[in-house]
Amino acid sequence: MKKLIGLFIFVMCSIYGNGQPVLPLREQSKWVDEILSERIDKLLPQLMKREGIDCWVLISREYNEDPVLKTLLPAEWLSARRRTMLLFYLNPQTGKIEKHAIARYAVGKSIPASWDMQQYPDQWVALVQLITSKKPKKIGINYSHDFAHADGITYTEYNLLNKYLPDSLQKRVVSAEPLAVAWLETRTERELEVYPTLIQLTHQIIQEGFSEKVITPGITTTDDLVWWFRQRIQDAGLDTWFHPSVSIQRSDSVSFDHLKAFSDRPREDIIRSGDLIHVDIGISYLRLQTDIQEHAYLLLPGEKQAPTSLQQAFSKANRLQDILTQQFQLQLSGNEILKRALAQATNEKIAATIYTHPIGFHGHAAGPTIGLWDQQKGVPGSGDFPLHENTAFSIELNAASYIPEWKKEIRIMLEQDGVFTNKGFRYINGRQTNLWLIPRQQ
Repeated sequence: MKKLIGLFIFVMCSIYGNGQPVLPLREQSKWVDEILSERIDKLLPQLMKREGIDCWVLISREYNEDPVLKTLLPAEWLSARRRTMLLFYLNPQTGKIEKHAIARYAVGKSIPASWDMQQYPDQWVALVQLITSKKPKKIGINYSHDFAHADGITYTEYNLLNKYLPDSLQKRVVSAEPLAVAWLETRTERELEVYPTLIQLTHQIIQEGFSEKVITPGITTTDDLVWWFRQRIQDAGLDTWFHPSVSIQRSDSVSFDHLKAFSDRPREDIIRSGDLIHVDIGISYLRLQTDIQEHAYLLLPGEKQAPTSLQQAFSKANRLQDILTQQFQLQLSGNEILKRALAQATNEKIAATIYTHPIGFHGHAAGPTIGLWDQQKGVPGSGDFPLHENTAFSIELNAASYIPEWKKEIRIMLEQDGVFTNKGFRYINGRQTNLWLIPRQQ
């Protein structure tokens, strides 16, 4: 353990030729597997006890993996193998997790193989015999109406499971939605120790892209910048979970449109002096994701700072972030948090749109949804889910402001990653509080 942590710190402090401190793949795999083992042995018993499910069964076939099962595979496994069945049982006597892979192979070092193929040639029979031996009270299966992440069992696997399960066990089958979401949304102490590095890497890439080194006004297009970000991420030895986007707001007659902002941006829009540009970008590293949105202003000749109206608009969006995160309370639903935040924003005369989501194993992760851009009165289902400790969030929102010089309304669209713990909410690696200026001013 100490050797691995020491190596991690050493490599993270090293600066590679690509300018980013990223672990080699071999060391990444060691870190991922160590954290996975810790999550299964220490976190999972707490979650199973909290959610009242003593037997959790996950079933997937190769290349059609349950989203949760994929997070339980070792780093060297890029998919399930043939049909992979996992069973976790919370022993009421010991309080520990009993781990079983009803498969031809052990699933890494964390989950031993528990299929005697000579005694039970039929894999389904082997699974049912193991379930029966545990005498579980509740058998959790990953099906869910509200969370795609927790809806991983396929129609075929579900029907086969019911075909083999006796009636006495079928009556004990329940949706594992609360457990699956808890597993995905809960960050461990060690994950939160490394998360700042991921976000710092994302911030550094944005700062580099939002500079005169990359952008030449009148020449560089939004699509040029998008592909620069995509290439920069790959060159740094990282990956991304979505294609970056870059958009422009400027002094013209074009009004802001949410649908266009999210899905139909002009690709070959030339970036010019006087433009307010926006990026939405996220990286994938060590099985965790980031999701960040920031703004930059391209100075006009003779300008040393952005127009006061744009600075004030930015400050208003920062205030909206504060209003939202101040509503975070344990067990409060995403819809209630949204309602309270929007009410406070209205009291402060901020034209707000909030669409905040958890982040972790997935970019748009499991947990309480706090608004969608087109559902500002609440999100049925996922918005009703309660807030739990140690859930990371992308605080995603926008605030509208009228810019007199441009004679129109703009939106400051911000997104920064933070975490809610027993000490409240905090940003994991800070947030943008001023517009980036291009070119940089001393």
